[in-house]
Formats: sequence, structure tokens, C-alpha cells
Amino acid sequence: MRKIKIAIQKSGRLNEDSIKILKDCGISIDNGKDQLKAEARNFPMEVMFLRNGDIPQYLRDGIVDIAIIGENVLIEKGEDIDIYERLNFSKCKVSLAVPKEFNYNSIKDLEGKRIATSYPNTVTTYLTSKGIKADLHQISGSVEIAPNIGLADAICDIVSSGSTLFKNNLKEVEVMLTSEAVLAVSPKISNETSEILKKLQFRIQSILKARKSKYILLNAPNTKIEKIVSLLPGMRSPTVLPLAEKGWSSIHTVIEKDQFWEVIDELKEAGAEGILVCPIEKMVL
Repeated sequence: MRKIKIAIQKSGRLNEDSIKILKDCGISIDNGKDQLKAEARNFPMEVMFLRNGDIPQYLRDGIVDIAIIGENVLIEKGEDIDIYERLNFSKCKVSLAVPKEFNYNSIKDLEGKRIATSYPNTVTTYLTSKGIKADLHQISGSVEIAPNIGLADAICDIVSSGSTLFKNNLKEVEVMLTSEAVLAVSPKISNETSEILKKLQFRIQSILKARKSKYILLNAPNTKIEKIVSLLPGMRSPTVLPLAEKGWSSIHTVIEKDQFWEVIDELKEAGAEGILVCPIEKMVL
């Protein structure tokens, strides 16, 4: 039976988030500690655990069919590889940072400076667009230490919370791009494997939609239903069910979780009571 080959990062946060979304999709993976290849028990899938920076070439060569990878890595090493689905997790920035004592006013202050980075192509493209020339030092690993040991005047690296910069006495001065995990597809994927990919995409989209939504239940007097329904930015139409108490109904709907707090006060003022908000595991539309 044909199987789809997927690459994910072999360690780190992106690895954990990738395993979680596959698990949420109902895919069970038999992998042990330090195992670099694993099979799914209940889905035609083979998983390869690879170094993040190596994944674009594996996709390009058709060794793997798809990959969950940081968009920033594709920008640096795989601009020719298509993004099939944005996954809305492992979000970060790729930024320029300088020592806190550096008197930074604009990007022009980096003219002729030494910049340490693991993203030379990204930095070069960004600086060129700004008309700036700098001396790049390509290094791997912890670039944050470079200014402290005199190797560079500035760095370019991934920034999530900013705590690593703070610990190394650095400050973020330029955000070059924002990134998130994406599902990327090999240009050599076969038609047969593409059919498996469509099934996987359907499951992923159901998970992503559920993560962004909440199920809301509330009670309201029947005289207030029309007003309350008009305030709910949910799906096609809320479900309205009569309660045992005469003149009252229960209203059920789904809303995007980021919208809830914007309408909660209006719902209460309109007569809503007993408001419950529940997580949704999956949404099949």
C-alpha cells in the first residue's frame, strides 16, 4: 500500500507541536526515543525525524513527500517549495538584535557592521532591500553569544518570547519577517500520494478550525432571542431549544474564540444568562 512520507523536526518545540497535530488528526505513530523513522499504525504514513535545515533538500529531492517545517526555514533554504497549509503554531519572528548599549536609531546604523547569523540569505535579502552593506558571519548554534565575545556587532536570529535576547544583554531592533509552522509539499509528489495528502489536509483543517473556535451555550428569555442572535458572530444559524421553564430558551452556537470577549458584555446586557463556553475537539465542515 502506498504511504505518504512526512518529515518533521527531530527535536525541539516544532517536533512536539507536529506530533500533537498528527495525534489530534487521529494518527498514531510508533516511535521510540532517538528513532529517526517511524510508521503510523492507522494511516498510510511514514515519518522521518530530520534536522530542520535539511528538510528543504529532502523535499526538493522527493525523498519525503511533505513536511511540517518553519516558514522561516523555507524562506532561507526552500523558496522554490510550495506551502500547502499554514498551521498556526510555533509562531516566531526572525529579527536583528544588537547589544543594549548600542545606540540604534535606524537600519543605517548597521552599515559596515559585523552581523552573526544562521540565516545569511534572509539577512542579505533584507539588507539589500534597505540599501545596507554589512559583513555577515554565518554560524550555527547559539548566535546570541557572538557580540559578547567580540565576533559581531549584531545578530540575526529567531525570536519567540525575547527571553534569550534579554539574558544575553541584547535588544531587538528590526523584525525582518514573521513565521509559523507550515505544511510544505515536494515538487515530486505523485498523484497517488497527493490523494493521501488531501485526506490529511481535511483532518488538519478540521483541527485548526476547532482550535480557533468555541462552543457557546446560554439561556435567555424568549423575548430577547432575536436581539441575542443578532449579536452572535457564529455559524449559519444558532440552535434555539425550549427550556423546561416556560418563556425561556437555550441558545447554542459556535464562535471564534477571539471574538467572545468582544460580545460577552453585549450578550449579558441583552438578557443572556448562564453563559457557558466549551472547547471544540474537531470541526468538520
